[in-house]
Amino acid sequence: MTPDFLTLPDRRLAYQRRRGRANAPGIVFLGGFASDMTGTKASFLAGQCEKADLSFLRFDYRGHGQSSGDFKDGTIGAWSEDACMAVERLTEGPQILIGSSMGGWLALMLAAKMPERVHALIGIAAAPDFTEDLMWLRLSPEQRARLERDGLIYDETAPPDHRAPLTLNLIREARNHLMLRAKIPLACPARLLQGLHDEEVPWQHTLRIAENLTTDDVRITLVKDGDHRLSRPQDLQLLWQWVGEFVKLNPA
Repeated sequence: MTPDFLTLPDRRLAYQRRRGRANAPGIVFLGGFASDMTGTKASFLAGQCEKADLSFLRFDYRGHGQSSGDFKDGTIGAWSEDACMAVERLTEGPQILIGSSMGGWLALMLAAKMPERVHALIGIAAAPDFTEDLMWLRLSPEQRARLERDGLIYDETAPPDHRAPLTLNLIREARNHLMLRAKIPLACPARLLQGLHDEEVPWQHTLRIAENLTTDDVRITLVKDGDHRLSRPQDLQLLWQWVGEFVKLNPA
């Protein structure tokens, strides 16, 4: 896949975009921690949007995929800035934000920052506050001490190709963006897809998100045999059903 690049003063963000019909909201996919825009869900959405003639944007945060930068220098704030720049510079009109894992956190931050641009939000194993609640609080005293001392650790239990570095700077900076400690402003409908066999984001995390959202138009679908990725054909079909619902909600 050959991407285009959004060139900014201090970085280049790789992206792929298609322009669809003007009378429907566009789709923006926000990937997860240490993932890139070539994954199964992003590729599925690209194909479906082409068939439905919908606008679609996928991109890599700095330090991810084909974008510039070092992953170890990344923070939630920096990746949120990347998402904001991508939406502002590369899309027009209302958008349906689809956030996977960490992308669900960034989608919620985007929706709070530019509510007029967000038509609907879909979270796939959405993980706001994961750095604190699903990483830092799960670390052993020995791991915390090593992280404090060295500034970086790796999850030795993960497969070698999935051992993304966890930095102390990421943990500390993310505390400026925690969302589950208060109400989460959201002025649009939200749909949350969550696997009960997810070993990274427990299903109870999704309930916390729903309870804290200020919108009442929230639905959760729990997939009994679903894992964290939720990339099987049946999972992707559930996702696309929600996209279809939100496209129909938009007046012609």
